[in-house]
Amino acid sequence: MLHIYVDADACPVKNEVYRVADRYQLSVTLVANSTMRIPDGSRIKLEVVGHGFDAADDWIVDHMEPHDIVVTADVLLASRCVKNGARVIGNSGKPFTESNIGHAVATRDLLAELRGAGEITGGPAPLTKRDRSRFLQKLDEVIQSIRRTSAVRSQQGN
Repeated sequence: MLHIYVDADACPVKNEVYRVADRYQLSVTLVANSTMRIPDGSRIKLEVVGHGFDAADDWIVDHMEPHDIVVTADVLLASRCVKNGARVIGNSGKPFTESNIGHAVATRDLLAELRGAGEITGGPAPLTKRDRSRFLQKLDEVIQSIRRTSAVRSQQGN
C-alpha cells in the first residue's frame, strides 16, 4: 500500500503532507532525529532515530518500498530513494527522477565546494506560497499517478 515518508527534521511542508494524506487516507511516517509534535490520527506516526550520521536517511531507505513517496530536500537521500524505485518530491515541489537526479547531485556537490571555499554563504531561500502550492500540486499528481499505475497492474494481473 502506498506510504509517504517524510525526512522531517527540517521539512517545512509537513502540514501540506498531512492535508493531502488525509484526503487520500494514506499513512505517513515522519522520520527525525528528535521528537516533534504530530497531529492525532492513526495514519501519522513519528519514527525517532539515533543522532548518527544519516540515521534518518538510512531508516527511510531501509523501510520504503518501490512506488512509495519520499519527501526530502536532501539530494543524496533523494538519489538513494529514486534508485530504489520511490517517487521523491523536494520541499518546493520539485520531483527528483532518474533523469534529473545526477544533475541535482552534481549541483549539490558544486555548491558544497563553493560554500567550503567561502564563495557562497547562507542557505536556500525560504519557501514561498507558490512553492507550497507547487508542492501540493505535485504530491497530488504523484499519488494519482501511482494509483493509476497500480490499478492498471491489478487489471492486467486478473
